[in-house]
Amino acid sequence: MRGKEKTPGRGRNVGLWVLAFILMLSAGVYQRYTGPTYELRGSYTVGEQAVKYRLVRSAYSTADTVVVIPAPAGVAGDLVYRRYPTDDEFTRVPLERRDDELVGTLPAQPPAGKLEYHLDLMTPVGSVVAPDTGENAVIRFKGWVPAWVLILHVAFMFFGVLVAWRVGLGALFSGQGIRKLSWVALGLFTVGGFLLGPWVQKYAFDDWWTGVPFGWDLTDNKTLVMWLAWFFALVAIGRGAKRDAAEGGNTGEKKARFAVVIAAIVTVAVYLIPHSMAGSQLDYDAVDRGVAPEDAIGIG
Repeated sequence: MRGKEKTPGRGRNVGLWVLAFILMLSAGVYQRYTGPTYELRGSYTVGEQAVKYRLVRSAYSTADTVVVIPAPAGVAGDLVYRRYPTDDEFTRVPLERRDDELVGTLPAQPPAGKLEYHLDLMTPVGSVVAPDTGENAVIRFKGWVPAWVLILHVAFMFFGVLVAWRVGLGALFSGQGIRKLSWVALGLFTVGGFLLGPWVQKYAFDDWWTGVPFGWDLTDNKTLVMWLAWFFALVAIGRGAKRDAAEGGNTGEKKARFAVVIAAIVTVAVYLIPHSMAGSQLDYDAVDRGVAPEDAIGIG
């Protein structure tokens, strides 16, 4: 007895889920490596030896942060830092040698506070500045976020992306199932972006929401734009179904599919913008004065 053969539609459905999953993973990797808190990589040369290093750009507010750079024998230097963004004088402290590394300490700052810093190194062949980009490294401080809250937030957002891209890809071929999957995507973004997201931000930066209408934080506004795109896609789906039921034909379905594809494109665009967190342009003087971070925020 012959087994049941898979229909072309089922095969396409599996293929679209696989493609959406690959896109979701790609987005995660991209966000991980382009975000402003990812370690800043660089290198310098001592003789014929290339020395690679990573400079920390994210730390907790509960303790001072150790900056470590590999350093062969004969290399010494200073850690130079100041609050960011300010015109304060730079503080310079000597780096301490620990085996094959040089170590310095940055003082802890309030949540959402920042320091800019670089390392002035003296090597047997001359002076070196790290990072080697011509700009200082910027480190942002945050409060402690419970792991389970952060994991749930990330999971809901990325599963939302998975479903959003799956329904967007499917809408290119037909209108079958787009209503259900669009509702799932909107639900995941609602929980991940508007419930768990602000919770994470409250722990990290003591603010629930710093996007429109309270501020211009890039991450919050990206979440809002993405949510609105799927909300209007669902409105288009509902109107399209009513129109087709009343007039016949499939004009309403075509417009609904177009709206879903646009919402999926918006989702792609949002995830192509490097991830940031609240307080990306926090004014240090405002923190010192006790001004709420949302009143000191700039466009990230």
